[in-house]
Amino acid sequence: MDRHSAEYYDRIEQQLYTSVIGDVMDELGYWRQVMRHDIRPLFDEAKIVGRAATMLAAEVYEIPAEPFKLEMQLLDELRPGEVVCCTQQGSTRAAMWGELLSTHTRAKGGRGVILDGLTRDSWGIIDMRFPVFARGLTPADSKGRLDVMAVRVPIELGGVLVHDGDLVVCDYDGCLAVPKEIEDEVLERAFKKVEGENEVREVLRRGASIQQVFRDYGIL
Repeated sequence: MDRHSAEYYDRIEQQLYTSVIGDVMDELGYWRQVMRHDIRPLFDEAKIVGRAATMLAAEVYEIPAEPFKLEMQLLDELRPGEVVCCTQQGSTRAAMWGELLSTHTRAKGGRGVILDGLTRDSWGIIDMRFPVFARGLTPADSKGRLDVMAVRVPIELGGVLVHDGDLVVCDYDGCLAVPKEIEDEVLERAFKKVEGENEVREVLRRGASIQQVFRDYGIL
């Protein structure tokens, strides 16, 4: 299956979940792929699976000569299946995202947004059911407070180093990033692990000893 197709992302979104993908990366020695716990969905059912389109923002103290320049460039060049991934480098002065940007991103085929920072217009984003994960909300506009300094560069997002094009996955438990070099192995193992968990779940429902089940399956 094409790793950049909607079918590929949809299958992951429908059949896998962040905890099982995180477990597999732990087994492979990738212990720092789960993002910080306070990056949360705007609505409970929100899920994201897609390719990171990275954006690095920083605080500014005057309105730039060309406000929003790099941000708009990234959004206009967004490819179907991509997820806007933005770090504000810890700043909570303003929101880097809102309802109009969500509308545009969905029209371009974007699958969601992950912000290590704040968003606004939550009413509109929730109403359109566009998946945005962020650290919080503020009505403050980014103009004159935050500006994008670079796009499609490596960024630290929620404590995880994310490269442009990495697979990112979010659900109600949180967000993580799968490095491109291990993506195939991670997903192959994750689908197998889900099959094993489904079997273990049925055994446990019948009242089996959890110690014996763990000895038999190695899954908990």
